[in-house]
Amino acid sequence: MEQTAPVREVGEQHGPATGLDHRKLLMWTFLGSECMFFGSLIATYLVYGGKSLVGPYPKDVLNIPVTSVSTFVLLMSSLMMVLALAAIQRGDVRAMRVWLLATAVLGITFLGFQAFEFRTFVLEGLTPRTNLFGTTFFTLTGFHGAHVMVGVIWLLSLVGYSLRGGLARESSLNVELAGLYWHFVDVVWIVIFTVVYLLGVAE
Repeated sequence: MEQTAPVREVGEQHGPATGLDHRKLLMWTFLGSECMFFGSLIATYLVYGGKSLVGPYPKDVLNIPVTSVSTFVLLMSSLMMVLALAAIQRGDVRAMRVWLLATAVLGITFLGFQAFEFRTFVLEGLTPRTNLFGTTFFTLTGFHGAHVMVGVIWLLSLVGYSLRGGLARESSLNVELAGLYWHFVDVVWIVIFTVVYLLGVAE
């Protein structure tokens, strides 16, 4: 008996062979490239660690208690991001806005801590031109801060988009993609905090 191929409906969408949405696959590819980018910056910091000829040195300027608080703030923002995604997936747009705003506020708070830290270091004589530690430290943490800022702008854009009725349960992937980026930024900071701050003071 002759079999006929199934007819595809007009407008039917099909994902790639992996089963992932094209946008999600693109995001994972982007995050993979970002892993290599931050990996190279962290490796550079480690290679030049302890080779500064003049101070200040890490143990002279790094403030672990203050940075621990900012780290906690950023980790809590990841929890807010999870709650925002859960809210939109169950169709609660209002709750999603609240959690997205909370995530953005915590991200801004983290940036405030970083700006305070940078200002303190400069007052103590550490700048990107002072020594190898200053150059690698400001480059690594500065690029991470820039990524956090991009994430905050993204989150606020989603809030604005939802206020215009552009976000619903069916479009939860938009929030999920932002969440993937935000969680990546948080994970990178955990590595930076361990390598730069905790190991830096220990040395």
